[in-house]
Amino acid sequence: MDVLKLLDEIEDIIEGSSTIPFAGKALVDKGDVLDIIKEIRIKLPDEIKQAEWIKEERQRILAEAQNEADTMVEEVKLHIEEMIEQHEITKQAYERAEEITSKAQSNAKEMRIGAKEYADGLLKEVEMNLRNIVGTLEKNRQELNNFK
Repeated sequence: MDVLKLLDEIEDIIEGSSTIPFAGKALVDKGDVLDIIKEIRIKLPDEIKQAEWIKEERQRILAEAQNEADTMVEEVKLHIEEMIEQHEITKQAYERAEEITSKAQSNAKEMRIGAKEYADGLLKEVEMNLRNIVGTLEKNRQELNNFK
């Protein structure tokens, strides 16, 4: 960019200028520096416009490339899906999967029924034991009441 070159020129003028001892200041040719600043002011708007155009063009190109990539990905996905659906091995795999799922559901149902029956049997046994215990407790209370 021309503006950067002009800024380098100003820097060279300042670095090449004579310095005032103990003040940290430099003596520069006012006319030279002002001429360069005028050139910067003239060139800066054009370079800013050019940079903005480049940025917008970059964004447009990126968006266009992204759209093309998305379209290609969708086309490839559709093509793959069609190939998979048409393939005989896939059809057989679907059938086998359905068969396995059906068997698994049947087995799960049998297991639930068996578990329910087992739990019911255990609960009946506990109930009978509790009734026996309650009966024994009632007998013991009656015997205690008879000793009064």
